[in-house]
Amino acid sequence: MASPPEPSEPASGWKDSLLRLLLRPLVRLLYSVRVRGRGNLPRTGPVLLVSNHVSFVDAALIAFASPRPVRFLMSRAYYDLPVLRGFFRGLGCIPVSSGDGPKALAESFRRAREFMAGGEAVCIFAEGEISRHGQMQRFKKGLERLMEGQAVPIVPIHLDQVWGSVFSFSDGRLLFKRPRRIPYPVTVSFGAPLPPAASAFAVRQAILELGAQAFRARLAGLPPLPLAFARQVKRRPFGRGVADSGGTDLNALKTLTGAYLLGRALDGDLGGEERVGILLPPSVPAVLANAGLSLRGRIPVNLNYTSPKETVDACLAKAGIRSVVTSRRVVEKLGWTPAGRVLFLEDAAPRVSAARKALTAAAFLLAPCALLERTVLRRARGGLDRLATIMFTSGSTGIPKGVMLTHANILSNLEAIAQVISLGAEDEMLGVLPFFHAFGFTATLWMPLRLGVGAVYHYNPLDARTVGRLARERRVTILLATPTFLLAYLRRVEPEQFATLRYAVAGAEKLRDEVAQAFREKFGLLPLEGYGATELSPVASVNIPDVDWPGVRQTGTRLGTVGQPLPGVFMKTVDPETGRELGPGEPGLLLVKGPNVMKGYLGDEALTREVLQDGFYRTGDVARIDEDGFVTLTDRLSRFAKVAGEMVPLIRVEDALNEALGSLDPAFAVAGVPDPRRGERLVVLYKGDLDPDAVLKKAVAAGLANLWTPDRSAFHRVPEFPLLGSGKVDLSGLKAEALRLEGL
Repeated sequence: MASPPEPSEPASGWKDSLLRLLLRPLVRLLYSVRVRGRGNLPRTGPVLLVSNHVSFVDAALIAFASPRPVRFLMSRAYYDLPVLRGFFRGLGCIPVSSGDGPKALAESFRRAREFMAGGEAVCIFAEGEISRHGQMQRFKKGLERLMEGQAVPIVPIHLDQVWGSVFSFSDGRLLFKRPRRIPYPVTVSFGAPLPPAASAFAVRQAILELGAQAFRARLAGLPPLPLAFARQVKRRPFGRGVADSGGTDLNALKTLTGAYLLGRALDGDLGGEERVGILLPPSVPAVLANAGLSLRGRIPVNLNYTSPKETVDACLAKAGIRSVVTSRRVVEKLGWTPAGRVLFLEDAAPRVSAARKALTAAAFLLAPCALLERTVLRRARGGLDRLATIMFTSGSTGIPKGVMLTHANILSNLEAIAQVISLGAEDEMLGVLPFFHAFGFTATLWMPLRLGVGAVYHYNPLDARTVGRLARERRVTILLATPTFLLAYLRRVEPEQFATLRYAVAGAEKLRDEVAQAFREKFGLLPLEGYGATELSPVASVNIPDVDWPGVRQTGTRLGTVGQPLPGVFMKTVDPETGRELGPGEPGLLLVKGPNVMKGYLGDEALTREVLQDGFYRTGDVARIDEDGFVTLTDRLSRFAKVAGEMVPLIRVEDALNEALGSLDPAFAVAGVPDPRRGERLVVLYKGDLDPDAVLKKAVAAGLANLWTPDRSAFHRVPEFPLLGSGKVDLSGLKAEALRLEGL
């Protein structure tokens, strides 16, 4: 059993003042500290500070930012280091450890209360240990024990951008890594005081919300997307670029050169048009078209080539787009031509001579970035609040809406993803998601260009044989897909073809536990489920790999959840009727705040005001957030049927039927249709050769409530469910088919 903490000198003593005087120049040397909300910290009187724990210098950063002396509770393992023990004691630190016996722990808390009673500021890192994966961990209940019976305000503190410094565990290493930059820009945010009785969960939520606000400061010094791409190429011009299943393979310099020259070749046709449509599947030409238009200061708008012509033309009209970039091969395959002027890539390519290619590549290789950005890339400059694209929603519940996403929206998503998923120059992404889908646009188009990751594209995500071949030949390390696509790969891709995968991330629809486990059994890798929406640019939360260090295990993935919010993203659940914020484990309407939240809906201010309130996006999803911060989706508000006056969650009914069947491939989809006697009734569409009676009986035996149990007569066999281009079930089409089959 550890001994009780030894006496410490007052935090306001002369030793403290001297040590802080010595500490300040060291902090200034390594960090550029921005302080927000300093006025929230009382200048006098007792106060408890609670902060996230990201590195070994967190206490020094807080002491530097604080206008008053602070006494820290710190890990006994570090306090007892012979070289630093005198330093920590001089600063008035209080050693504490979860391994201490009850008496020693109680004594540490007693001393902390005693110092607060004497009017001092005490700080605790409630996670109990430094993050090893860049995400905030669960706050331990010791925080609540410390505050029992205390009439002392709690001031939350958030440390931003400390992850990545040499004193953090980023890149799986401590100290022994090359500094990303000196000095590191760091934001220390002091939040509004919370009441003494605030729960550990409530304090953690307050710190996460501070993080969402501070994250915007990260973006201030970043260039817009096309310039970020150009700067990345300048750092590694002969590094990995883009390739596709058609045989095209470009390094980074050739990718930038090709994009710029294509954008320039289209200038004569486009004139002063700002918004330009793109009708292309994921491929090298699609990457060059998007990046090329952006480099010329235009706004690329990717169109859903799986939609009918009428829908595409309606999107063009809504966005005021007069020209569409595509290829003759795509138009021939579709069998129709979009409205307006069509610009074929086959006509633009011959306008670029070999000499022009060589001169442009030489300029990008040899000229300084600053010169390039003042000359050939000047049209790509501008504020981050400019539109980067307009994404038309999938239309799963109605007519597509135009979501306006800015450069800041997408860059914030890329910055956050890069913090929790380590990517490097040796990584290669397999891009099968269409660019008209927000996940494809942000993660498989701009993330490789922004981070210097290689990418290989294939136009058909369900062509598992080609996907497997590309993964093996290119030694792919990153796969982004939907659960529907993962099922196809489970059936047709051989284990050795996915042998080099480090990450497989699934989104857009629910990843069933059985599918995740089957993927791990076959390929030795657990898919990481995430969550997002087009309006969120699109990623809001994601599971990340667990971390194992000697004596330390930190959980990053929890099956059945969509992970924790990304850094800079704040989530909370509220009662959908009263707006009351809910506690841990309580299901409610999910709200999301952060710099990734869209600018608004194109031409629809009323709808924008409806979904964007007080800085939060109202997702329409029902979810619960547990004590550890993991988010579990339970349903959508729009996916309820009101049966006999009670709300029945359709997703829960689908899950019960699919679990009763025990198949990896979801075989049931449920819709609600009008019923004159009960208001609505449930209709089940199923596919495959199965026995609905046996499945229904098993589901009822497993606990499916009577009100949630569909009538046997409402089961209808269909060849396939109506799907969107993203692989998700088309909910509008599903309901229309249910109405037709019921004769309504």
